Amino acid sequence: MTTLGDLVLKVRSKNAGPFWVTIDVFCDDPAVYDRLTRDLSTDRVAALYRTAPDRLKRFDIPDLRVIKFSLPRPVIQGAATDRDMHGAQYAALLEELAID
Repeated sequence: MTTLGDLVLKVRSKNAGPFWVTIDVFCDDPAVYDRLTRDLSTDRVAALYRTAPDRLKRFDIPDLRVIKFSLPRPVIQGAATDRDMHGAQYAALLEELAID
């Protein structure tokens, strides 16, 4: 089984303010970038993070070979129930996603 993390240079996630998280997928190979922009659906990523597809923002940046996703945090950053204050764990989920 091939995972997204096997194909790309790096997956990084971070805060985008107290209400949003951003996940960046860095591709060093143009063919991998083209494949992922074609085959990695926004709906599939939204399902992975248990958010509605219309709440997930996607930005394909071909000059940098980066795919960026931004999504609302399930709870406000720093709330008593916040389990990932910096948003760093979101990258691991996407890295482990199986790619056909």
